[in-house]
Amino acid sequence: MPAVPPPIDVASFIDQRKVSPYQIMIVVLCFLIVAIDGFDTAAIGFIAPAIRAQWQLAPAQLAPVFGAGLFGLMVGALTIGPFADRFGRRTVLLLSVFFFGLMSLVSAWSTSLDMLIVLRFLTGLGLGGAMPNAITLTAEYCPEKRRSLLVMTMFCGFTVGSALGGLASAGLVEAYGWHSVLVVGGVLPLLLLPVLWVLLPESARYLVTTGKRLDEVTRTLRRISPHTDLQGAIYKLPPPPPPPPRPPAGSPVSHLFRPDLLRGTLLMWLAFFMSMLIIYLLSSWLPTLLKTTGVSLKTAALITMMFQVGGTLGAIVLGWLMDRANPHYVLAAAYGLAALFIAAIGSVTATPWLVGTVVFLAGFCVSGGQVGANALSAGFYPTDCRATGVSWANGIGRIGSVVGSMGGGAMLAMGLTLPSLFAVVGIPAIVAGLTLAMLGVHRARTQPPAAHAVRA
Repeated sequence: MPAVPPPIDVASFIDQRKVSPYQIMIVVLCFLIVAIDGFDTAAIGFIAPAIRAQWQLAPAQLAPVFGAGLFGLMVGALTIGPFADRFGRRTVLLLSVFFFGLMSLVSAWSTSLDMLIVLRFLTGLGLGGAMPNAITLTAEYCPEKRRSLLVMTMFCGFTVGSALGGLASAGLVEAYGWHSVLVVGGVLPLLLLPVLWVLLPESARYLVTTGKRLDEVTRTLRRISPHTDLQGAIYKLPPPPPPPPRPPAGSPVSHLFRPDLLRGTLLMWLAFFMSMLIIYLLSSWLPTLLKTTGVSLKTAALITMMFQVGGTLGAIVLGWLMDRANPHYVLAAAYGLAALFIAAIGSVTATPWLVGTVVFLAGFCVSGGQVGANALSAGFYPTDCRATGVSWANGIGRIGSVVGSMGGGAMLAMGLTLPSLFAVVGIPAIVAGLTLAMLGVHRARTQPPAAHAVRA
């Protein structure tokens, strides 16, 4: 009787091998998705002055346009993640890319402010569903030793896409009008969709956990390691703690509140809320605040851009550090430093190059830290609810983004001095840092679960 091959733990299979060209391709594809996501998310901010001029709007009338997109992002992140844990990361990701591409394209032909608001909300739904699933899929194909760096490098696509949105808008709006930016934001994802359909695989971990299409798992693992004999393979994955011998029944959202995940979930949500509150408050209001110091709009824009540049570099450096030290404490330290740099902005505004440097360092820590938090959330949740966990963390963070974008106006109305205002903005960074440190202590006490087998 032939010997039965030992069961293959898909997670260990990926962790024990070097990163293959096939895995790099997955990271690149998800990078492109997130870059287009960043382009579409930021586009409305760049074209807002042209919309205001054409439709003769007061500044306050533009607020619902910004809010609709952010609210759509929040709703999309909260509602679409559970579908990915039931129907697959790839399926939901492709549908999200198609939907936000189509809605962005349709919004280019908006004939009224109300129509644009509705279409920006719908675009936000797709954007909110795409990003968490790109993070989840990337994380599940990266070996543990390189996961943080690769996920964070992939997520740099968002800041790169946001910056490219600004460069594209500068040329397109003047030559072709603000509609052209939304056309580009819609056409790009629709052109990418056939490439994703052909090349992007479903998560092998998801397929094993659900017992679906195990022959596809074999084909995918062969692409990762062509020389490994997988004939008649039996697959296994660690089950979600504590018991159960199979993925638990019920809504994936309810899994986030299991006793073993509840404390970590709440800490993760608080960190995401505070982090995105800072990012969107600074992104929305920093140019206005700097303009009050007497600098030109061009200088204010260039200084604000340094926040995104710092975030891109910070994501790469922090990802490298997270793979070599406890990632919770790396991020906790980053947010602690972010609080100092943010508070310092208000005291150095008289010197443009100095404030640009401090803004760069603040972006390095807080925006780069947010990318790290996304990688951290993907590693915290087990396979059966990972997409839901990442999506809901992003959704709660989007609530913070709405609070931040609105809170900046309220703080301006209070008449605070710039040093006092930026000192207050630094407080959420301290809270985020302390929260992540507490999460690190909590996870240090968590024991890894046992494994169970699924036959191919």
